[in-house]
Amino acid sequence: MHPNLVNYALSYTEHGFSVIPIGNNKRPLIKFANKPPLTNTEIHEIWQKYPTANIALKTDKFFVIDVDRHSGGDGMESIKALNHDEWFKNTLTERTAHNGFHFFFTKPKDLKIQQNIGFLPSVDLKAHENNYVVVAPSMLGDKSYKWLNHEPMRKPPKGLIDLILEKQKEFKPVDLKDYQPTGKTQTTELFEKIANGLGKTGGRNNALASFVGGLLFRNVEPHVAAKLAVIANENTEDSLPMSEVERTVNSMIEKEIRRREEQDG
Repeated sequence: MHPNLVNYALSYTEHGFSVIPIGNNKRPLIKFANKPPLTNTEIHEIWQKYPTANIALKTDKFFVIDVDRHSGGDGMESIKALNHDEWFKNTLTERTAHNGFHFFFTKPKDLKIQQNIGFLPSVDLKAHENNYVVVAPSMLGDKSYKWLNHEPMRKPPKGLIDLILEKQKEFKPVDLKDYQPTGKTQTTELFEKIANGLGKTGGRNNALASFVGGLLFRNVEPHVAAKLAVIANENTEDSLPMSEVERTVNSMIEKEIRRREEQDG
């Protein structure tokens, strides 16, 4: 066990990272998704409770090219095959407990870097704001993570960005020129709302209520209707707070239950 894990955790926080305590199975010991970074007080309390907890950093302001070398393949072969060693030089780098590598890069302000597990053979791109990467001096068994340099994280070079964007290209349907579907129904509108969201601020609550009502009326299971409501809300430009979604969905489910009881009665 490393004696100063809590001090390392505090130091990472001072450097602007969001720290997550990790168990020996690489699983988080706290709920951290969509929560603010831990304070110094919280870090002291957590490491008092779990003195051997490892340290992970949330990939919120940076992304990591995670090279695996122990699960049946050697990710360094994939990296070498790119013939661009210069992309991975002069940026913060660590060796993992299993002899792999983590290459750290800052997230560009004007581009969304999407997470990509299986980015290359035995190489993952960890970038989701609710993902994390284990860092030194964490240990797995008797093997430890180790920083290989103290370089600042660099901006990803253009070639690497191009490769990332190439691999995360959005699906583009074939151009159907002037095709306009005819015979749209209310069911069509429900499907479109899932992808396009609930519309402008002001009518979102009513749109959500009618969306959920329309699903329930068509015999969609309530828990599925709730999931679809969350997706439609996420795709809304100015989305509703989750508490509001929950309140509206539950209210529509209760209304549908009453409607069916009256029908049966």
